[in-house]
Amino acid sequence: MVRLLVRVVVVVLALVAGAVGTFLLMRPKAPALPDTPALVTRVREVARLETLTVSLYKKVEFSPEPQSTNSLWKDVINWASYSLHTPRGRAIVFADVHLGYDFGRLDDSALRVQGSRVDVVLPPLETKVELKPGETEIIGSNLDSAETTQLLEKAREAFEREVKADARLKERARRSAENTLRVLFFSVGFSQVNVVDVLPPKASAG
Repeated sequence: MVRLLVRVVVVVLALVAGAVGTFLLMRPKAPALPDTPALVTRVREVARLETLTVSLYKKVEFSPEPQSTNSLWKDVINWASYSLHTPRGRAIVFADVHLGYDFGRLDDSALRVQGSRVDVVLPPLETKVELKPGETEIIGSNLDSAETTQLLEKAREAFEREVKADARLKERARRSAENTLRVLFFSVGFSQVNVVDVLPPKASAG
C-alpha cells in the first residue's frame, strides 16, 4: 500500500512538472524592448510637441524716432516735422503664445536605454507668439501702417520675453512634455522613464 502511494505521488509530481514545463515553454514571450535608434524614431514621429498654449494681452506704447539721412538739411526738416507732429500709438494687443518642444531633430545622444529603463533629455523649449490683430484695441494712434507694424512687432517681442522669463509657464510645459513621453515609452514596454537634464553615465558591465 505504501509503495502504491509513493508511486502515485511520483506520477502526480511528474505530471505537475511536465505541465509547468509545457506552460513555461508555450507561454508567449514578452515583446523585446526597442533599442535606442528605434526609440529615437518613435519619438521623432511626435515631431513638434505643443505642450502649452496661453492667451495674453498687453498695453503697448510706441513712438518711432525720426530716421536720419545722409543730408544735414533733410535731418533738420525731419526733426522739425517730428517735433510738430510726433508719431505715437497706444494699443491693447492680444496674442496666443505656444510653448513646445521640437523632437524632429532628436538623436541618440538625448536618449539612453538600460534594460527596462529609459532616460531622455528634452530639447530646448520653443516659444511661438501668435498675435491676434483682429482683437487689437487701438487706444490712440497717429501711426501709419508701417509704424503700426512696428508697434505690433514690439508687442510680439515683449510677449516672447515675458514668457521665456516665466518659470511657472516653463515648468507647466515641461511637465506636460514629460507626461506625454512617459505614456509613449510605457506603451512600448518600458517600466521606468526618467526625464533628465543630463544623461547619467552608462552602467558598467559587471
